[in-house]
Formats: sequence, structure tokens, C-alpha cells
Amino acid sequence: MVVTRATDQAHELAHSLEALGAEVLLLPTVSFAAVEDSQALDAAIRSLAEFDWILFTSQNAVRFFCQRIHRLDLQAAALQNPRPWVAAVGAATAAAATEEGFRVDTVPKNHSGEALAQELWGAIGDRKILLPRSDRADDRLPNALRDAGAQVTEIVAYRTAAPLSLDPKILQNIRDAQVDAIVFASPSSFRFLSACVGAAELIELSSRVRFAAIGPTTARALREDGMRVDIEATQSSAASLADSIAKFYQRQHSAARSR
Repeated sequence: MVVTRATDQAHELAHSLEALGAEVLLLPTVSFAAVEDSQALDAAIRSLAEFDWILFTSQNAVRFFCQRIHRLDLQAAALQNPRPWVAAVGAATAAAATEEGFRVDTVPKNHSGEALAQELWGAIGDRKILLPRSDRADDRLPNALRDAGAQVTEIVAYRTAAPLSLDPKILQNIRDAQVDAIVFASPSSFRFLSACVGAAELIELSSRVRFAAIGPTTARALREDGMRVDIEATQSSAASLADSIAKFYQRQHSAARSR
């Protein structure tokens, strides 16, 4: 089973899968880094009290946003006094924000940015919202927020990039369909692998190898590019993804035994 998550975030998922008996191959197809010029991000942090909401859509958004808070010798709890309110997509993102000292006010039932916009629809009209995100994030969430009447300030909190190299042996195993599943924890991890392997080859491969996605946003990115997604986590977390993978193979095993 190939895990494409960034190196510094892959271990929890890998350990969960190994505990279930899987042989895990780590192939980080994405990496994350701080922004090269932090002036705009620092200015947003210093003016945090002017915003009504901060929306965190990933653990990376929390991590890099709070790195700058620490570099500025500030504290999250003091910056949120009593506003802005904080919304986080998924329990893992909420936990990361709480650990950094933020009070998390809202976690959407459905784990996607668009679901967050829908659930906050009546509470964000004409509100000022800060949206820290990746330099490669798409426009769906800010557009949905603006449709709800919000005043959205998007700020790049971190950079998403391809890794310097990929293990050629694991890549060959993927091309030869000598793996049972490929696990994607973000749209970027999928897109960088697609660029390396080739979209047409990856589409064909998805008919022979199980593709697993950490949540609806990642699953949608795969499907929009023509991939078959067999496994989709119910919550955007490593634990939920490992559980969804385990349940999928349990169903496969039960179906095979009943034949």
C-alpha cells in the first residue's frame, strides 16, 4: 500500500495501516514550506482583531499560520479576544488549532470547505473572514463564502511543492500495478503523482489498483481527472482514512468468502 502524504505527516497514517497488517510504502509526492515573503501574512496576523472569522481548512494552514504567530512573539489565545471566531474543517484541524491556543467555535458535520460555507451561511453575511491557505488552493471555498455575502481576505500561509525526487523502485511498482492501493491525503499529492506518472496511465491504473482519498475534497479532485476512487474516508483524518481502508478490505474479504 503506497502512502503519498508528505514525509512529516505520513507517520500517523502509516502506523495505523501497519497496525492493521498492511505493508506500507512511503512515497511522499508533495512537500510543504513556509512562504518566502511573510509580510502579507504577518500583517493579517497583527490585524486579526479586525476579522469576524478565521477559517482553517487544513492542519497545514494551522501549522504555518501559527508558526508566524510564534515568530512575531504573539499568542493565539490573546489574538482571539473574543474575536475572531474560528471554524475548522475536520476534527484533526480543530485539534491542531486548539493545541495552538485557539478557541474553535465551529467544525462542519461534512468535512469540506464548501460544507463549512453552507453551515455558516446565515452567520457570515457581511462578515469579514480571513482564509489562510496554500498557494495552490482553488477558488471553490472563497467563492462560496462570497456567495453567502462574506467579505473574504485570502492569504497564502504556506507553499505546496513537488518533492525533490521520488523513489524509482516504488514508482515502477505503481506503474506495474504491483501495489494493492495508493493513498492520497490531499489533491496536491494526487496531482504531483499524476504529473510524474502521466494522467492517462494513472486513469488506467485506477481500474486495477485501489485509490483511497482522505475526504471529499481529495476524492473529488481524483474523480474530476477521471480516476476511480474505491475508498473515501468519512472524516478528513488519518485515523478515519485507515479505518475506511480496513472496512473496505473487510467487505472485500467477506464478499469473496460468500461466493
